[in-house]
Amino acid sequence: MSPATMTATRAPPSPLAFLSAPAPPKSPGKTSVRAAFRREVEGGGRLERREILKRGTAALALAPLLWSTPPGVLPAAAAKEVKVGSYLPPSPSDPSFVFFKASPKDTPALRAGNVEPYQFILPPTWKQMRVANILSGNYCQPKCAEPWVEVKFEDDRQGKVQVVASPLVRLTNKPNASIEEIGSPEKLIASLGPFVTGNTLDPDELLEASVEKLGDQTYYKYVLETPYALTGSHNLAKATAKGNTVVLFVASANDKQWQASEKILRAMLDSFQV
Repeated sequence: MSPATMTATRAPPSPLAFLSAPAPPKSPGKTSVRAAFRREVEGGGRLERREILKRGTAALALAPLLWSTPPGVLPAAAAKEVKVGSYLPPSPSDPSFVFFKASPKDTPALRAGNVEPYQFILPPTWKQMRVANILSGNYCQPKCAEPWVEVKFEDDRQGKVQVVASPLVRLTNKPNASIEEIGSPEKLIASLGPFVTGNTLDPDELLEASVEKLGDQTYYKYVLETPYALTGSHNLAKATAKGNTVVLFVASANDKQWQASEKILRAMLDSFQV
C-alpha cells in the first residue's frame, strides 16, 4: 500500500481529523495534503523522478534569487544540504548554537502576515530542508483551512525539528484566542498530535505536559514517547497561540539519535519563541 493511500487505525478526538480519516478519492496527478505529509515523513523527503525534473526546472528560475540575496542570507526555498552555521549568526546566549529568526522571506505564511515571526537556536551542523509546496501553505495563504509546515531542519545524527502552523479556527471559534482559551495542554496535544508524530497519538504516549510563561505569551510543552510515530520514537513539542494561528515546534529523534542529542533537542525546544 502506498503512503498516499494509507489510513490510520487510531485517531485522537481532533478537529484535525483529516490526517487520520480515510483519504478521499483523488483524480490522477493530484495529491492530498494529508497524503503528502505522510509521504514526506515516511520517505524522508526523497524525490520521485517527476519531482526531480520539476525541481531542476525550478532551480533555473531560482538562480537570480540566489544571486540577488544579501551575503550571509540563504532563501528558505534554496536552503538545503547547506550547514546552517555557514549563514546563520551565533546564538547570543550560547555560541555553540546558531540563531534562527524567521522573517517574511522565509515562508509564504510570514509573507502573508498569517504567522507571527518565531525564533529558536540550533546546532551549526544542521541543514535546512525544503518543504514541499503542498505542505507549505503556499497555495492557500492568507486563508488556509488546513495546517501547514513552516520550516524544517535536520541532522542525520541528532534528529530533526519542524515548525507547524494551524489556523485558529481549526481549534476554536473564538477569534484571537489565547492558548489557555483553546483548552488544557492535554486537549491541545490531542488535536495537534498527528503533526507531532506524523500519524496518530495515543494519550498514554504523553509522558509530560507543562505550562511556560514568557512575558505575556503562554506556551504548552510536551514530552512524548511515541514508538509507532513516523517522525521518531522520541518527540518534544511546544505550542502557543498568537493572532489567528497556533504555532507548534516539534523536535524528533529515533532511539540512537535521542541517546546522543537529548540535551541538544531540549535546548532547541526551550529556545523556541513567537
